[in-house]
Amino acid sequence: MTDSGGERRPAGELEASVLAALWAADRPQSAAQVRAAIPQDLARTTVATLLGRLCEKGMAGRQPGGRGFVYFAVQDAHGLAARRMHRELDQGAGDRSLVLARFVEGLDAHDEAELRRLLDEGHP
Repeated sequence: MTDSGGERRPAGELEASVLAALWAADRPQSAAQVRAAIPQDLARTTVATLLGRLCEKGMAGRQPGGRGFVYFAVQDAHGLAARRMHRELDQGAGDRSLVLARFVEGLDAHDEAELRRLLDEGHP
């Protein structure tokens, strides 16, 4: 995907900008509203494509609004990060225990204590 200056941008960076705009909004947004809210100068069709891909991935939703659709984030940033962690765990080399062990090995003392606290409290 390119911006109007012709520079190629990573799709993940653009999706992150679109999600940030949806998170910042207090109500569902049209593609034009999202386009105006993001820092990149993207074509209208590019923003529409990005919104469609985010919907396909389950990261955004859409509903009828005005003459088209309005879009909203399905999860907040924290929920999305947790979803990515679950996906990585599910796609690990088949040994979930090993993936979890490697994850825990990389935690600093504060994060390890927080994880223990959450597990002790019975959070899912």
